Amino acid sequence: MPTAAKLTAAITLALLAAIVSELFKPQMPEGFAFGYFSYVNMAFAAVLGWKIIGSRAGEGIMRGINNGITGMLAMVLVLLFAHSSRLMFYNSLNLRYDSTAEAIQSIFGMMLEYGLLLLTPQILTTLLVGALISGLMTEATSRRWR
Repeated sequence: MPTAAKLTAAITLALLAAIVSELFKPQMPEGFAFGYFSYVNMAFAAVLGWKIIGSRAGEGIMRGINNGITGMLAMVLVLLFAHSSRLMFYNSLNLRYDSTAEAIQSIFGMMLEYGLLLLTPQILTTLLVGALISGLMTEATSRRWR
């Protein structure tokens, strides 16, 4: 059932994904084609915000903060997996893997490689502050509009 808290969670997590996507782009090699990178991240984040943060709203401020952090971590892991799977698919079309197991292992290798690029103070601070804001705004919305 749609609620104002779910909408708030979806919007705030999508905004966080957009900001972090733009901070992440300079970390990649020059000439990397991003395409719809930010829009895809925002779409995934909106769905995760709606499902994870929004559905758990209304349980108190500390739970709201925990929900925001949980949603942010889920967003990062899902997006790393989605983009690594996409790259693995394109690599497999170019016949870069000898077996299915090698292709699946490369997903997790790419997740680790791109996850390490997220470990800059600017991105980590943005993720943490954004998660706190998302959780607190969702909690405040659930208290005001039931």
